[in-house]
Amino acid sequence: MTSTDPNHSPLRDVAQNPEATARYLADVQRWLLDVGKDLETLAQEIRVHCRDTHVEGDRFYDAWLRAQPVEREFKDVLRNVEAVIKGLEKGAYKRRAHDEAVANAARKRKEKELERRRRKNPQPLQAAPNPSQQGAQGQDFGYGGPASIYDLGKERSA
Repeated sequence: MTSTDPNHSPLRDVAQNPEATARYLADVQRWLLDVGKDLETLAQEIRVHCRDTHVEGDRFYDAWLRAQPVEREFKDVLRNVEAVIKGLEKGAYKRRAHDEAVANAARKRKEKELERRRRKNPQPLQAAPNPSQQGAQGQDFGYGGPASIYDLGKERSA
């Protein structure tokens, strides 16, 4: 989209669309993975070079001790690149989750309002039917009924 607005930013359009944001972050992630591979190769080459650099009078481990701070820094850089890559994945996921939450917000508000109304104005419960009115229609003994076949009475017997 071409705009005549001097404040227009192409990333503004990307930020407004979760799919475009995910695509953009995936491209950045691919680029960072390539850079990470190059940095790993560079760290290995630096390690070999620094450990092989000996000065006259060195003991066998002096070159190794001098190389450690350099190796540690490159290891930290690689760890930070990995953290950025993971952060990009997480950011794309959270961006999509945000849009889903916005889309569901109105529905959730309506459900909460209906639940609030139900709690404020509960429906009156219907009275249970009187067992004496049922009479000979059939007995539903339930928990108050006979405990054994000998307690069934004359109407029902074993």
